Amino acid sequence: MTTSGRPVSPHVFRHTTAVHLLEAGVEVNVIRGWLGHVSLDTTNRYAEINMRTKVLALAACEAPVSATAGFPRKPVWRDDPTLLAWLESL
Repeated sequence: MTTSGRPVSPHVFRHTTAVHLLEAGVEVNVIRGWLGHVSLDTTNRYAEINMRTKVLALAACEAPVSATAGFPRKPVWRDDPTLLAWLESL
């Protein structure tokens, strides 16, 4: 089966399911058991954090509007292309 010209294999379904379970808050050890892995190291290959999770984590680190004392401004880290490139590479 293919989608957008890319093959969809059982591995893709396993990986996608593991990522969705992780995003839903299921503990990685439960995912390990569901996938039938003996080692968490193997499960961690499936349970990689995707870009949506990274964006949500960064948003959680931003100061609330009330903490900026009425001076909402773009966080300094968003102007650092080196840091942004590094974050994209994770």
